Amino acid sequence: MLDRRTFALGGSALVLAACGGSQAQTPPQSRTNTERKTNVMSETESHIDWANLSKGDWQNRLSPEEFHVLRKEGTERPFSSALNDEKRSGTFICAGCALPLFTTEMKFDSGTGWPSFFTMIDGAIETKRDFKMVVPRTEYHCSRCGGHQGHVFKDGPRPTGLRYCNNGVALDFIPDAA
Repeated sequence: MLDRRTFALGGSALVLAACGGSQAQTPPQSRTNTERKTNVMSETESHIDWANLSKGDWQNRLSPEEFHVLRKEGTERPFSSALNDEKRSGTFICAGCALPLFTTEMKFDSGTGWPSFFTMIDGAIETKRDFKMVVPRTEYHCSRCGGHQGHVFKDGPRPTGLRYCNNGVALDFIPDAA
């Protein structure tokens, strides 16, 4: 069944292809996650007002799982993210806007089933109080797009004693060049 969104996006893609010739870009919803994330801060997307994207814009940019976590403040199942076991040297970026949030050197194995970090890149996140579990917690979001990342707890390793417990689906990983 053809819904309005599919119809509108398909029509837009045809118009772009017809008008743009070889200049036309693949619509975000038909790109793979890797292509979307690799190109997210490309020259053509550097003008985006991340804080003011509509719900529809986010749904077109993100997978359903990413949308649930980043925009609806959901939580993925523990041990479901490959990033929990990521050990290569590199940078963990926001899956919504590609802002660098953490480096491999900040990561540790918390045993919780979610990628965990003892600190973050300066200015990368913003926090707020969360009362969803009755007991107040500190929730953190990407400082650029406001995407929900996870919660910070005071049971981490030295030197900070903090554990930034992140949803893996809210992150992408860029390995350092070899």
